[in-house]
Amino acid sequence: MHHTFQPTHYHTTMGSHPAVLQVQSGDSVSTTTIDARGFDQRRVSVSPRGNPQTGPFYVEAAEPGDTLRVTLDEVRPNRTYGFCQSSLAANVVDPDYVLELPPPILAEWDVDVDAGTATLVRPESKLGNFVLPLAPMPGCFGVAPKNGQFLDCAGSAEHGGNMDYRGFVAGTTVDFPVFQPGGCFFIGDGHAVQGDGEICGAGVEISMDVRFTLTVIKGKTIGWPRGENEEWIFTCGNARPLDQALQHATTEMLRWLQQDYGLDALSANLLLTQGVRYEVGNVFDPQYTMICKVHKELLRQIP
Repeated sequence: MHHTFQPTHYHTTMGSHPAVLQVQSGDSVSTTTIDARGFDQRRVSVSPRGNPQTGPFYVEAAEPGDTLRVTLDEVRPNRTYGFCQSSLAANVVDPDYVLELPPPILAEWDVDVDAGTATLVRPESKLGNFVLPLAPMPGCFGVAPKNGQFLDCAGSAEHGGNMDYRGFVAGTTVDFPVFQPGGCFFIGDGHAVQGDGEICGAGVEISMDVRFTLTVIKGKTIGWPRGENEEWIFTCGNARPLDQALQHATTEMLRWLQQDYGLDALSANLLLTQGVRYEVGNVFDPQYTMICKVHKELLRQIP
């Protein structure tokens, strides 16, 4: 069944808030999200800032120990105005370079969905009318965290959250561990485009129209978010320092290769030694995000 949902309020924490909609496994939902500062498609402030989320969506039959599969069917900006910071975060440059960073001026972008472009409008710079191709993605999404926690949407953990990985585009499937009855799925913090690492603390922030499908995989327990697209499977690790995020992502990939692809520990380790690829989700938020990837061409060689 397909549901159309119009939100009336938003959450800046992820947890077992009262459900805004109950759906069955396999149902799809069309809805809207607002930007990271709480502005909707009309650029009207409708929520406090802090990556406000649409949801939670309660999925019948989802229980702790299950997996909630989220298929991102459509992720589309619904206004023309986007913004980001114009200066890099201090933690991504050498300490002695920080004073050379420019003042943090808001950068504004004209987003043309039909043309598939984001054009820099302000501030004036030597870039001129700098144009980037759109690659819309939700910066923050996931399920209610474990142990009954309500976690700030600035952060991320096993439940997902503010991972800011630019690979979460339409057509991607993402699996989340279920920690609370119903899963309690949230989505928000739309980015029209974003560089790797979200190194200024923002993508091109924007409100969005989204459509997703929620499917419960009964009895399948995973530890961290897992994703898949046409070419890759990948796992997400969220933590600080960055090496701990990498450890979480790598460990989850080793478990996945043994759980679903029939490899033993030796074979999974051998595959990753030279076949692994890594990407940075973000290095700005309270927890960093690392992505561990394996190309499907390698998996096709498994007997």
